[in-house]
Amino acid sequence: MTMINRRSLLQGAAGFTAGLAASACSQALRSSSPSPSGGAAQAANVEQVVDPASLERSHIKVGYVPVNDCAPFAIAQAKGFFHKYGLTVALNREASWGTSRDAVIFGRLDASPVVSGAVTNARVGAEGAPAAPMCAALTIHRHGNAMTMNRAMWDYGLRPWREYNGDLEAFGRDFRGYFDSIPTSQKVWAAVLSSAIYEYFIRYISAAAGVDPVETFRIIISPPPQMVSNIRIGAMQAYMVAEPWNTRAITGNEGVGFTFAHGKEVWQGHPDRVLAVMEDFINENPKTYRSLVKAMIEACRYCDDPANRTEVAEIISARSFTGAKPKFTEPALVGNYNYGGFDGKDRTVQMPDSTVFFKMPENLPHPAGDHSTFMWQSQSIWLMTQATRWGQIEEFPADAEAKAKQAWRTDLYRDIANEMGIECPADDYKVEPGELFIDGLAYDPSDPVGYLNGFEIRANRPQRIYMG
Repeated sequence: MTMINRRSLLQGAAGFTAGLAASACSQALRSSSPSPSGGAAQAANVEQVVDPASLERSHIKVGYVPVNDCAPFAIAQAKGFFHKYGLTVALNREASWGTSRDAVIFGRLDASPVVSGAVTNARVGAEGAPAAPMCAALTIHRHGNAMTMNRAMWDYGLRPWREYNGDLEAFGRDFRGYFDSIPTSQKVWAAVLSSAIYEYFIRYISAAAGVDPVETFRIIISPPPQMVSNIRIGAMQAYMVAEPWNTRAITGNEGVGFTFAHGKEVWQGHPDRVLAVMEDFINENPKTYRSLVKAMIEACRYCDDPANRTEVAEIISARSFTGAKPKFTEPALVGNYNYGGFDGKDRTVQMPDSTVFFKMPENLPHPAGDHSTFMWQSQSIWLMTQATRWGQIEEFPADAEAKAKQAWRTDLYRDIANEMGIECPADDYKVEPGELFIDGLAYDPSDPVGYLNGFEIRANRPQRIYMG
């Protein structure tokens, strides 16, 4: 049984209400004021290749959350990519990933980024995920997230994962020992959304080290901007979130924690954010949707260029986006990534694939034509395996392939990308080699149930998992 309980869900509902108010108060400011770096003037000078009158709707509302992966949205506005494809977009800052998802489901927004897993789990009705016909045809970015642990965990002896040199057993001893040493009330991790990849990563890395996350700690939901203050006051021991809220916690900034692991160290190449819409939006506004996806692809390509990343970090530092200084937004974008620590050592590493917006890194195995914005339906099915693993759905869906096809619209993406001259992989499924995962366990989408039954630690074990 998952440890995200009714109280957590009620807190999420309260956050959604707060998000409605926050977005309503700030929408007019953002949609009418100039974009950073003179974006409004620049957008007006961009040649428009799509006549707004040819679209079903040229004015749409799109959400974003104040983390680094708002970058493509900020860039699409500032550099005129929305304008280029005939769109006038009101960008709405969302209070949390729950409000970003729910605003699409309930119609307050036409589109918004969501944490990987939100679209898939809306289709399968996982616990904590409202059932809805959501779709996505675009990955906003891969990586760009990390796990932060507090000072007490450091003092106990825990260190960044890279310093364990792949020794899961040693990490497991330290990890289990720490949680055994604190009261039950303090055994808390935080994630940004239930039934989504960050929660799965927290559980995955714990279980890989031989520590049952169901028995060892609780997972609560917290909006990204509240993570640093919540760890400071002791509301959780650790959290997983997108940047810049890990960099904000390290010594020299807030000094309340250190980065334990970058998300790519759990699963290299994982999808982090996808652009969610409702199925009806695509059906009723096919031309508008194509323009939106094209604008976002161009923005992702702009963000991916190393020559642009310092500028991108500056743009998203604006108060209307992350409100964080460039020294916080830049490391995960430029790649000078600091794990922090409390012993005076410099743990800055060069990590050009810290956040991947378009071009796949050379050190990541990938098929011809693969790029970050392309969505693999096999990865949607991986998310279903984790929802099943942790008891968020009763059984693995018998129609998992059909659900993945409905949720992650590779058919649409290929068609749109082809119009832009972008090559795409011919397949929707690929094997994820064991070398990409922290536990070395390969994922073969042709046998998801066998993959699931291979895990020693999961909810409701020793019961075997079957196809629903």
